[in-house]
Amino acid sequence: MGATEWGLLAALSLIWGSTFFFVEIALAEVGPLTLVLGRVAMGAAVLWVVVLAMGARRPKGWRDWRDLALMGLLNNAIPFCLIFWGQQHIASGLASILNATTPIFAILVAHLLLADERATPGKAAGVIFGLAGVTMLIGPEALTGLSDGLLGQLAVMGAAVSYAFAGAFGRRLGRFAPPVAAAGMLTMSTAIMVPAALLAEGAPAALPSLAPLAAWVALGVAGTGLAYILYFRILATAGATNLLLTTFLIPPSAIFLGVVFLDESLAPTALGGLALIFAGLACVDGRLLRFARRRTA
Repeated sequence: MGATEWGLLAALSLIWGSTFFFVEIALAEVGPLTLVLGRVAMGAAVLWVVVLAMGARRPKGWRDWRDLALMGLLNNAIPFCLIFWGQQHIASGLASILNATTPIFAILVAHLLLADERATPGKAAGVIFGLAGVTMLIGPEALTGLSDGLLGQLAVMGAAVSYAFAGAFGRRLGRFAPPVAAAGMLTMSTAIMVPAALLAEGAPAALPSLAPLAAWVALGVAGTGLAYILYFRILATAGATNLLLTTFLIPPSAIFLGVVFLDESLAPTALGGLALIFAGLACVDGRLLRFARRRTA
């Protein structure tokens, strides 16, 4: 990767790390499902502008929109709802750490569902480290009953599992240009979230005040629309392996914003869990192991 790719990677990590911060602010006046609806709708609008400018092939027919609806459900509607609900009960930094387990669950899902994605020894070690980190994060609280804090953590972990299934299912969308797939799934996510938000939370009586509204707009326009544009740009020039580095970079930015601006704090067990999850991600990525082998050779 050159300087441009590293800059784009840092920008994407900061944007996605800041989404946990924006969610925390917006939840003060906006319900979680309504917040999801606004996020996916604004993200879809941004991406359709890009698709129309590209002149790319757009989805047509029942099969295209069915697959995009399933992808939108797994990659947007379900995980966003779980994360936003969970952040009502846990700190944004902790939510970002639990969200970082997505590649760990992706390995398990791919191993079970995809014949050409069997787990290697390095990936298996990554899963063990990652699950150990999750165990340390949740700690003995799991043995004392289902408190709001525990349910919030489980909700964010459920989002990571949903992302993992989305990764496996997303292979079926290879017939679309990436921005088209993203715009299509966000459009279908919007269609899914309109009745869900109205039935669960009703129509908003008024717009939120300036800070929650600004956070909401930033979440949709930057945290979704712009983020996907950067995502596909990095994917095209640096590849999927380098894109995995965002998983390492998102929690530090989310933790920093939560500590500085939201007066959050993390328990030592959370930091220990983060270290174990990062060790697992390092095993999955394999970069450090390859570097060590080259040095030894």
